Order: sequence, then C-alpha cells, then structure tokens
Amino acid sequence: MKRTSLLALLALLVAVAALVSLATAAPGDPEAAATAFLSRVVQPGASDEVSLGVTAPPPGKQTVAGYAYPADGSIVRIGSAAVRAVARPGVSSIAQSGVTALAVTLFGGEISVESLDLRATAAAGSASASVDISASSVTGLIVLGQQITPSPNVTLALADWGTLEVLSSTSGTTRVAPRTATASLVALRIQLTSAHGGLPAGSSIEVGAISAAATAATVAPPKELVKPPPVRPLPRPVSPPDAPREPGTSIAGVPAEIVHPAPEVSAQLSSGGYVFPVFGPSSFGDMFGAPRADVAGGWHHGEDIFSPLGTPLLAVADGTVFSVGWNDVGGWRLWVRDRAGNEFYYAHLSAFAPLAVNGGQVRAGDVVGFVGKTGDAEFTPAHLHFEIHPVSLLSLGYDGVVAPYPFLNAWRRAEDVSFDAGRTYLPLGGPAGARGAIAPLAGAVLLEADDISASSGLTPGALAATLSRRALKSPAPGGER
Repeated sequence: MKRTSLLALLALLVAVAALVSLATAAPGDPEAAATAFLSRVVQPGASDEVSLGVTAPPPGKQTVAGYAYPADGSIVRIGSAAVRAVARPGVSSIAQSGVTALAVTLFGGEISVESLDLRATAAAGSASASVDISASSVTGLIVLGQQITPSPNVTLALADWGTLEVLSSTSGTTRVAPRTATASLVALRIQLTSAHGGLPAGSSIEVGAISAAATAATVAPPKELVKPPPVRPLPRPVSPPDAPREPGTSIAGVPAEIVHPAPEVSAQLSSGGYVFPVFGPSSFGDMFGAPRADVAGGWHHGEDIFSPLGTPLLAVADGTVFSVGWNDVGGWRLWVRDRAGNEFYYAHLSAFAPLAVNGGQVRAGDVVGFVGKTGDAEFTPAHLHFEIHPVSLLSLGYDGVVAPYPFLNAWRRAEDVSFDAGRTYLPLGGPAGARGAIAPLAGAVLLEADDISASSGLTPGALAATLSRRALKSPAPGGER
C-alpha cells in the first residue's frame, strides 16, 4: 500500500475535528459523524503513514488482505482487516464505527495480537444520549514474550524504550438539549521515549482507532398544535385500560386537513386474518433492540418499514383503532387492537384515513393512514415505525413487545406466526420501574430436540408423520442409543 498523501491525512484529521465540534453544535442542528482507521505511524518531522481510513457520512467500508510498513513489515504488519463507519443525523442521531483485524505484529513480533474487534456507537435523541464501546475486544496479546490479558485503559512499560496503551478510550454524553454523545477508542497505542526499530524517539504507532459522535436535533411540535385551541375541544384519546403508554408527550385530536381519502386497495390475508401493514413497495431489516436514544429505555421497540411518502398503511387485522393523534416521538400515530387483544403501533404517519378514529372498527386490509416522517423521524427517509404488543405481554407496559421482523416476513407471504413465539428484548435492568430482568423463570429443561422445520404445519398430517418417523428411530426400552 502506498504512503497516504498529506492531503488524505488532513481530510481524516478534519473529520476527527468535526466529531469534537458536535458537542458544541447549535441548538436544533442534528449532527452525526464517525471515523475508523486501521493504523497510523507518526514520526517527528515526517508525513504520517495512515492505512485504511474511512469517515461518515456518507457510510464507508474498506478491506485489505494484507498491510506492511515499511515494505518488509519490520514496524507494522497486519494479515487482514476491515474498517467501517456509518452516521445518520436527525431527531434521533446515531453514529457507528468499527475495525476488525487479524494477525497484527509490531516491531517484528515484539508485540503481537491474534485479532481485534472494535465497535463504537453514539446515539442522541429527545429523551437521552448514550455511548457503547463495551463490545470491543483484543485477543491474544503478547508483549515482549509475555501473554497479556487486555484491560481497558491500561498502560504497559516497553523495556526502556516506550509505553503501550491498550484499549484507550474516552466517552461522554450531555443531558441537556441538544443532547450529545461522543466516544473514541484506540486498541493499541505505542509511544517511543527512545529510538527503536528504525523509528526515532517521539514517534508513535496506533493500531485500530475508531470514533463516533452524535447530536440530536430539537423539534418543535407541528404548527397546528401551537395555535390557540379551537372553540370546540378535541376529543380525548380512546384506549383500552391495559394499553401500553408510549414514550413522549401525546396530544389528542387530528386536524381535518391531514385526513385524506383512502384509495381502493386489495391485500392478501393470512389464514389467521393478518396482513402486511404497508400497501406497495417497501423494505425493512431486523433493527429490533438497536440503540435509540429518544426512547426512555434506549432501544428500538419495533421495525422501520421504508416506503415512499404517502404510501397507504393497512390495518393488520380486524379490530379497534385507538389513541389516534400526535406524539412528540411517534409523530402522527395510531394503535390497532385485534380481536384477541394484541396491539399494534403505527408511527410517523403523514396523514390519516377516514377510518382512523378513536374507537372505530376496522377490517384487516383497511387503509388507516399514510407513510410519513413526522415526530422524531423528520430528518429520516419516509417510513412506518411498526410495533407488535402481544396480549400476553401487555402487563409489561411499553416494553412488552416482540420483534416484528419474522411476522412481517410471514405476513408478506400471507402466512402466520404465533405471537407466543415472538422474540423479546431483555434489558439487564428490566423495564423502567421494574426490578430484575423481564425474562420469565425457566419452566422446563430441554434434554433433546428434533428439527421438524422441513415439515409444513399447514399440510394435514405432516407433523404427525414427522413425529412417527422419530418414534421408529427410537430404541426399544433398555436398548442402547
């Protein structure tokens, strides 16, 4: 790899300086930035040698199959590595960076590492700001022939020629608006106090350096909500007594100008009567449980389904609509409760359909609203934030959710998935105000299992046939397995 030009180095340093400036961003300006680089060798009076660096935004990723400096690898040699950085500013700003590397040797093997995996996340929103570098690790560290167990922010003496800092990090958050979060981490940093290995005194080597910073935007409520109240008071939200209380401040009522006529649509329902909530082209991932700093719990309670602005949204099941109105986190939002008591949350709408009224009855596939980017989604692409609150988890309040991803995949194929089998998120401290984790106590111990996933539960007799084959394979009593 050629020596990085001074211009490229200056660009990387400017990006790092931008991360520092986020802490002083003007109120209302959302910011997010991340940097990651594999290694840097600094010598007095010489240009820095930087390998494999990326900054975000825009998102970036680079990989290398092998790196050596100088060409014989006498100072730095790395077997393979990847660096990545992503950043998304907004009402909920988030930045993430990472470095992975294998077979790292410095000074011809005087210092070596089997692998390193560094990850940094900074998130800032309307409710909180958080940083996370806890998943970072250094494996197989050997220093001057001694096996070392890496610990964060440890400094080791290197004979009489320098020092080695391991997992050196800094992080911080602010609790006042605009909330900010910053984090930086360097896996290995060598400072030379004497000339060594061809480098003069005062030189330094860094391997694996990442940083992430985020500043949340402050958002005023919609103009309709700061006007003097109308002569006729808005109706209070209608919701079941056990309905989860979502985060943020809610205001009842919907202005007439954001109620739009519903188009005629036709959607395929599953045998259980459920339907995919977005009518038209859309995309989604599996981001349930990801960091979200604008929610009191600090994690993503649902799934974001991205679709063009104004795409119709469908009631996923027959049921009752409730809590139609504004929430400063969810924006224009509503809930649907199906006949079994399961509840579904729709957030960031741009408008409502005429059927979206408190206490109104809907059928699966009815249009209830339209995709938007209101609330804390103002600076993001248009999408629906969708949550599933099974009736069995309603006692847990807003944390009583399951990951929507498998249900969305199934409903898109007009198939059903049991809500009892849904994946839950288990924060170590449990839901706000509770003691202990929310995982239920073990009621059984699994001693043996068989994979029956190849059999369709929709085919009569398929499951029984699979279990019959299993019984035939079992030995007679007292026989050997």
